[in-house]
Amino acid sequence: MTRDPETLTTEKTIHTTTSGVVEHMVVQRYMHKPYLIDGFKFDLRLYVLVNGISPLRVYVYKDGLARFATVKYQSPAPSNLKNLCMHLTNYAINKSSSDFVQNED
Repeated sequence: MTRDPETLTTEKTIHTTTSGVVEHMVVQRYMHKPYLIDGFKFDLRLYVLVNGISPLRVYVYKDGLARFATVKYQSPAPSNLKNLCMHLTNYAINKSSSDFVQNED
């Protein structure tokens, strides 16, 4: 299967161990026109249990998770591609931003 390389992003982590180099890679499609809330990228995490297929039985947990970028979104350009807090919603990245706001719940 081949994909247009401009529609994919790659995140690569390389670890060196005593037995050699271990490489982990995540490849996903980058949404060039993402949905925004007040100008910020976001993602929603819902917890779902599929308990049966025939008949279909699905349970959705009442609580979910919304994660936001901490910098207002601008279309990707060479000047902002390295601004991870604009393009990614990962907690591990955005928690170090000076604009990060901790949830009080």
